[in-house]
Amino acid sequence: MRIFKIDGTQVTEHDALAPMAAPGACERGYLWLSLTREEFQASLPQVQEVLQSLCGTLLLDLHVSDLLNDQLPSRFDYTSQYDLLVFRRLAAANGKEPAPQAAPSPRGGPPVLRRVDTRPVGFAVFDRVLLSVHPEDGSVRDTFAAKLLAAAVPDGRGAVPALDVRAVSARLPSGPADLMLRVINQIVDAYLDLRRELTRQLDHWQAELIDPHSRFTNWSALMDSRQSLYHLDEICEDQRAAIQDWIDSLETLPAPAGAGEQRERELIMVRSRDVLEHIERVVHHVRRLEQNAETAVQMHFSVQGHRANDIMRVLTVLTAVFLPLNLIAGIFGMNFEFIPLVHKADGFWIAMGSMGAIAIALVLIFWRKRYLARTR
Repeated sequence: MRIFKIDGTQVTEHDALAPMAAPGACERGYLWLSLTREEFQASLPQVQEVLQSLCGTLLLDLHVSDLLNDQLPSRFDYTSQYDLLVFRRLAAANGKEPAPQAAPSPRGGPPVLRRVDTRPVGFAVFDRVLLSVHPEDGSVRDTFAAKLLAAAVPDGRGAVPALDVRAVSARLPSGPADLMLRVINQIVDAYLDLRRELTRQLDHWQAELIDPHSRFTNWSALMDSRQSLYHLDEICEDQRAAIQDWIDSLETLPAPAGAGEQRERELIMVRSRDVLEHIERVVHHVRRLEQNAETAVQMHFSVQGHRANDIMRVLTVLTAVFLPLNLIAGIFGMNFEFIPLVHKADGFWIAMGSMGAIAIALVLIFWRKRYLARTR
């Protein structure tokens, strides 16, 4: 369990939930309660007490079940007091390989495709509290928490370094919604890193499939890879639908009263659209990989078909060349007493020369008609 209090340019980490429920514990700023599923289930009464004290409401039982569900797809839901967003992340975050397992992974194919395995991260966004429930490893939480603490440390001139160099503002997240979007953006960036490795692997297989001098035998891994890409496509579609529902809910909110609130709302909308654009890039790339895999398989069978056609064409030409020679040999092999050239001394050489001339003439004719040309 990790608890952060964010107030302007200050970030402090606490190790207990009980002080957070005291009156005035969070008069300024907001809290980030980050727990794993086991921790959330074990400390649910304390979490509900903090939410009741700071936000005046409790998590609904159905939403608690959603946050504890390890198989829930990406989805969005809301109440009048808070929003709930479930977003699936890669089981191995930030492009790292998963830890070695005692038993082999049930998913086939190369190691990069075994990583197309996801776990849900749940976010409950209140006005002054962000509650996030992570898988047991908590890698995304720990990585972002390190960035958050580093961004709150002033440098020698008293300035605060930017948390995200692509952000318009160099300050810390302005609220729970802004913090949630930054964490989700980090999750999506892991998918963007994964797509590069998927591209390299499929490009290698495409080269093997199209190469006419190699015999591709890794069909089981290729089929598993296609299934993994389909699975990744479904995951990204659910993510896009969840973020789009979040954006639609923001657009239905009443207009903010002050200029500061208006700017904060606009910043959240910009970050939401940026996250949506990143997810759409992943979806586009995954679908292009699916098409490339299908095209490579079709081209492989097309190349094999052309190769079979070349072989059959050569065999047909050889048969056509030797057919008149067999006819001549059959004629001179008949058991007749009087056959032309049989009783001549040079009859054998005349027959052999005729057969050679016919064979050469047929080869030249077939070569001119490109029957003997190899398809490049």
